[in-house]
Amino acid sequence: MISAGDFKNGLTFEMDGQVMQIIEFQHVKPGKGAAFVRTKLRNVITGGVVENSFNPTAKFPPAIIERKDMEYSYSDGDLYYFMDPETYDQVPLNEESLPENFKFVKEGMTVRIMSYKGKVFSVEPPMFVELEVVDTEPGFKGNTATNALKPCTLETGAEIRVPMFINIGDVLKIDTRTSEYIERV
Repeated sequence: MISAGDFKNGLTFEMDGQVMQIIEFQHVKPGKGAAFVRTKLRNVITGGVVENSFNPTAKFPPAIIERKDMEYSYSDGDLYYFMDPETYDQVPLNEESLPENFKFVKEGMTVRIMSYKGKVFSVEPPMFVELEVVDTEPGFKGNTATNALKPCTLETGAEIRVPMFINIGDVLKIDTRTSEYIERV
């Protein structure tokens, strides 16, 4: 059991059947009354953030979140299949359980699968990926000085905005957290 007096940033525990992770915590000792622990918690499964106060003696069961690197194999309709590189086991996931930034992942890439008690709740793509441009308007000489952006379609089907000098066939480095172009590779 984890006591509220022992809270640390990043710690995960079960509260009311939910898996919570501590974002911030503060031990408060008011002049009058008992001490308490003020926290900001994130629900690991849903992503919701709540603020809560606890008695320092309150106890909670720890929640162990398993993180495993797996290779994205292929998709078949609504199911996306991931392979464990050690055991070669295939794990199918529904499209709803994939994050928005999964659109930058192509077959063969390694992603991090997070699960709690055997149930997968999140897929984390790599922070940066290198993808080829398959469709965009042609670039013209002299378009490099301004900050003008144009739409571009990548090999995974994802669409982003890129500088005017990018052409079809260029390989780009993309930040999957912000969906932004970083550089031409």
